[in-house]
Amino acid sequence: MIALITGATSGIGKAIAEMLAKNKWNLIITGRRLQRLIDLQKSLKESYNVEVKILNFDIRNLLETFEVLKNIEKEWTEIDLLINNAGLAAGLDNLYEGDLKNWERMIDTNIKGLLYVSRFVMPLMISRNKGHIINISSIAGKEVYLKGNVYCATKHAVEALTKSMRMELLPYNIKVTSIAPGMVETEFSLVRLQDEQKAKEVYKGFEPLKAEDIANIVEFIINQPQHVNINDITVMPTAQASSTIVNRKQE
Repeated sequence: MIALITGATSGIGKAIAEMLAKNKWNLIITGRRLQRLIDLQKSLKESYNVEVKILNFDIRNLLETFEVLKNIEKEWTEIDLLINNAGLAAGLDNLYEGDLKNWERMIDTNIKGLLYVSRFVMPLMISRNKGHIINISSIAGKEVYLKGNVYCATKHAVEALTKSMRMELLPYNIKVTSIAPGMVETEFSLVRLQDEQKAKEVYKGFEPLKAEDIANIVEFIINQPQHVNINDITVMPTAQASSTIVNRKQE
């Protein structure tokens, strides 16, 4: 069994890679940070005795992405599971004050990157009449919050694309799932806010989800019988009721 995971160098992607390797999946791990990919490859191969292939590219770059993917060896093209995990938030501003570079970065990563990789993998799955695609969405794909505008729009797009994939791939036995997490403590807030102290404040006063929690959900999803597809899961910390309502303990 082969799984391709985008954005595997940290957080949710890395946790999913570790879970799958533990379950004896061979992996294709992708990301921009080559040394992290090399370190993860070494760790997974030594710990779980699985095959791990590195694809080092920037998912935002169409030409680079397709150049790397089209040159993948034939034995690695029998992809059973695609985890579209690569994604990010950049900035937290009113729309009328937004940084256009942040907009482009989010749109190119969260929407276009998912499309580029899916466009490559879906025909491979169709040719084998089997496969499973799991798109890592967000609570931001279910509801909009103040100053989340463009990030929320990109994750709403992921939700729409997931539904489209499910309908279009139905004749080919291919499962399609969306996982929409609430607050998960990863590099997410640091990337968004570019400030370590502000990033820590996001998770202050309550216990957020961990990347491993999402990996556990993926494990549940992929272990369902062939006739069962989990369409959509929204998962939050117990202390979170919506994107903006969190029960924080006073210290």
